[in-house]
Amino acid sequence: MKPHDMKRRQMLQGSGALMAAGLFTTLQGLQMRQAHAATRFSNLVTGPYGALAPVNDLSTGLPLLMLPSGFSYKSFGWTGDLMANGQRCPSNHDGMAVVRTRQVGRSTEMVLVRNHERGTGDYASRIQAPGVYDDGQIAGATALGGTTNLVFRDGNWVSMAPSLGGTLVNCAGGVTPWGTWLSCEEINTNNVSTTGKKHGYVFEVTADPLQTTGQPIVGMGRFAHEAVAVDPKSGIVYETEDARNVSALYRYVPHVTPGGVGSLVQGGELQAARVKGRPNASLIVASMGDEVELEWVTIANPDADITTTAALSLVPPGITSATGCSGTFAQAWNAGCLQMSRGEGIWYHAGKMYIADTSVGVDSSNRPGRGDGAVWELDLATMKMKAIYVSSGQLVGNNPDNITVSPRGGILLCEDGGNSPDSYGSGSRMFGLTAQGDAYYFAKNTVNLTAAQIAAAGKSVNAGDHQGSEFCGACWDPSGRVLFVNIQTPGITFAITGPWARGNQ
Repeated sequence: MKPHDMKRRQMLQGSGALMAAGLFTTLQGLQMRQAHAATRFSNLVTGPYGALAPVNDLSTGLPLLMLPSGFSYKSFGWTGDLMANGQRCPSNHDGMAVVRTRQVGRSTEMVLVRNHERGTGDYASRIQAPGVYDDGQIAGATALGGTTNLVFRDGNWVSMAPSLGGTLVNCAGGVTPWGTWLSCEEINTNNVSTTGKKHGYVFEVTADPLQTTGQPIVGMGRFAHEAVAVDPKSGIVYETEDARNVSALYRYVPHVTPGGVGSLVQGGELQAARVKGRPNASLIVASMGDEVELEWVTIANPDADITTTAALSLVPPGITSATGCSGTFAQAWNAGCLQMSRGEGIWYHAGKMYIADTSVGVDSSNRPGRGDGAVWELDLATMKMKAIYVSSGQLVGNNPDNITVSPRGGILLCEDGGNSPDSYGSGSRMFGLTAQGDAYYFAKNTVNLTAAQIAAAGKSVNAGDHQGSEFCGACWDPSGRVLFVNIQTPGITFAITGPWARGNQ
């Protein structure tokens, strides 16, 4: 998710400037500055849940979060905790969702699937899961990404087990209407492992880890996947791409509907969004209320290799020298499809898709696609997409990333901008949106632990200040009573409860 992390990008860097880039970017910069001057932004407002204050974890007693009055939480699944198979819990917790809710005797049990956004490393650290995709070597190392399944029963954490392994940089994903998780590899690379496996795919993970196959859904495309969301009415899967200013918006139209476990891998058509009447429309700078109407273009080769922007028919805005881009983006852009900055979280609710673009806007140097972020609302009935939130600066939202919508319709965002100084001090945040598109703080990361605190809690994570680590994987249980979320480093999962009816979440 972070743009400076080379392991998570692994994109080819060009060596020369694009032809005619100087004149193009000069005109582009003028246009962006004019647009920025007229931009209408979201405001920071007092939240309906009130001010934040430190709250101790009910599981360990440690002060890990700031929350509004009346809210509490229990932590689980820390990096290094023992899992059901005896292996230690992997690090880099990321996207997550509840995939199954059922009655077990008199108890209500929920199963969550959680991503681990890990790159390559020593084979001994690979997730020992039932479903393994790539057991080979990539430049002398092993793919360490994958997923774990967590069980939560009657308000308490119960167990944790591995489900998917041998994948790379499992960032976010999305839940399906039939109760599985689609785990996304956020990577563009042409490297092939010693087993002949490529990466940059989507994988289906089941509530029962033993049913997870580790088979990639190649038709959904090979690119830096961030997240997906399924329209339960049509079965179409909408997909985001996290690649700076070479990011398209996609959807996968499956051959088999209604869907079920294993249906997506049976094939479908990958499409990219194009703005009606505006070929190569750029959405990397936006204003509150901006609206476009989408149409969809078929991508002929979803499994195309990575290429460079030097091969494109038109230089995308925000690109000043040749850089790597996915083969799917190249096909989309050459067909006149739209450009996003860095498509991140996406969530379905009540006939609409809510899409976070983490760096819409301009930075202090007026570089487009390097701002503080926006949220788009796509009406699936009309295919009209509108900007419902645009950050005016880090206080109002520091690169919103993962997004979730509660059963009551409340939008909640996880930041990916690192430390976000505000009146509460440093630390990343979760924030909600009002019906008017204004932002309010809901939670703040205060994980700053000594070795003595960690030992007393029976944990094995590294001591230090982790307040700048991102919240990720926010999701609700179906009843809307429990909000689950991760902090990526040192790697902790939380179940948050409280007086939700007091606000709009």
